[in-house]
Amino acid sequence: MMPAVSWEKPCTVRRKSIYSGIIPVVAQQLHRENIEQVVEEALRVSGVSVAELAAVATTVKPGLALSLGVGLEYSLALVNRHQKPFIPIHHMEAHALTVRLTHHLEFPFLVLLVSGGHCILAVAQGVSDFLLLGQSIDIAPGDMLDKVARRLSLRKHPECHSMAGGQAIEHLAQTGNQEQLMFRLPMNQYRNCNFSFSGLLNLVNNAIAQKEKEEGTEEGEILSCVGDVAAAVQHAVAVHIIQRTYRAMLFCTKNSILPPKNATLVVSGGVASNQYIRKGLQNLAEANDFALLCPPPRLCTDNGVMIAWNGIERLRAGLGVLHGTDGIRYEPKAPLGIDISKRVEEDSIKVPKLKQIRWLAS
Repeated sequence: MMPAVSWEKPCTVRRKSIYSGIIPVVAQQLHRENIEQVVEEALRVSGVSVAELAAVATTVKPGLALSLGVGLEYSLALVNRHQKPFIPIHHMEAHALTVRLTHHLEFPFLVLLVSGGHCILAVAQGVSDFLLLGQSIDIAPGDMLDKVARRLSLRKHPECHSMAGGQAIEHLAQTGNQEQLMFRLPMNQYRNCNFSFSGLLNLVNNAIAQKEKEEGTEEGEILSCVGDVAAAVQHAVAVHIIQRTYRAMLFCTKNSILPPKNATLVVSGGVASNQYIRKGLQNLAEANDFALLCPPPRLCTDNGVMIAWNGIERLRAGLGVLHGTDGIRYEPKAPLGIDISKRVEEDSIKVPKLKQIRWLAS
């Protein structure tokens, strides 16, 4: 057993409702104030002493630089003081491998990491062996949904005042009519597996402004058609994600990267808990003879368990286990695995219309 140092979550929980986002310097201070107590509590609850630890695993990339620095500084001091092996962890690799903690799953498998901070399609071929098929070229879908929720002032809505942005959108979409607004899908002209959500966000903001004008509603007030807006936005995000994932499936099958039958799609990240998007991915997987696996929601968002599990995976495989700490640095930006996204685009795979696979069929 080993502790995991992953320090983004405390600051998100404590400050997001006040500032509608994470302020790096505030996050850094909160990390400094809480890190020792969190580690001590984890050791106390587990009943394991530092002397009994096999190693210490810590996120070193990618992420907020100031937060990564606090975690790394504390971990290296702990490692040097107790002479323990150190295992630097790639945050996205940890998300991708969490499913192997909860399910018996062999490599290779296709993984979609979709949250407020990332949107990535990759093939996991081994513990530290990934092929990057595509990623968001701008913002992440969870970030976009949060921004739309703020633009719609959903914290003022009586049903949504205590909900996170994406959760509020999903809730209101259940009673909305997605066909009342139609948004042009991003990047349809590009036959790759990359994502883009900033252009879609602009289209949505323009549509909201137009609806406010039509209703004579001031910005900050709740639109009467807010459910329709939420449903249309959620649908557009879902279709974009599912289309790119569909192309990734076809690419992997065509190039024998994954088996032609009984392959697996793993979906993780906070947006994976959206039931509308998950239903679409489930139907997509079934139509293409893929199994769909998702870690439980508490392990989909950022958490220390996934960092610890990644450390265990690397320790067992003998990969990236360091017995000295000289020269270790954090990296705010870091790709996942080998980027083969250009190969995907060169294959120029046309994705059939989603209606042909009964997308979101009951």
